[in-house]
Amino acid sequence: MASDKPIKPLIAPPTGGEASVVLERRAQRIQPPHMFQVVLLNDDFTPMEFVVHVIQEFFSKDRETATQIMLKIHLEGKGICGVYTRDVANTKVELVLQAARQAGHPLQCLCEPVE
Repeated sequence: MASDKPIKPLIAPPTGGEASVVLERRAQRIQPPHMFQVVLLNDDFTPMEFVVHVIQEFFSKDRETATQIMLKIHLEGKGICGVYTRDVANTKVELVLQAARQAGHPLQCLCEPVE
């Protein structure tokens, strides 16, 4: 990983006629990964029971929590099902869309960065 400042080599005193180079050890600053939220959008055609099932199956929510999320989607137009790293969030979006298409529902799911 490239650092902001180059590492300055230290020249050790010669031992046996040769100079040796020693590098300073620096602590790397690691930032946590950017997080993304998986959002389900409301539509007038997908049954509420199917939405609850999707939330339970793909987001590991219990029935009560899944029902609350489904009602939020229904009343507010969209609801957050979970927050994940980008790769996990995109995988969940694809799984939800695939399940909706196989069941013949127009359910929309998207991934957006957490603000």
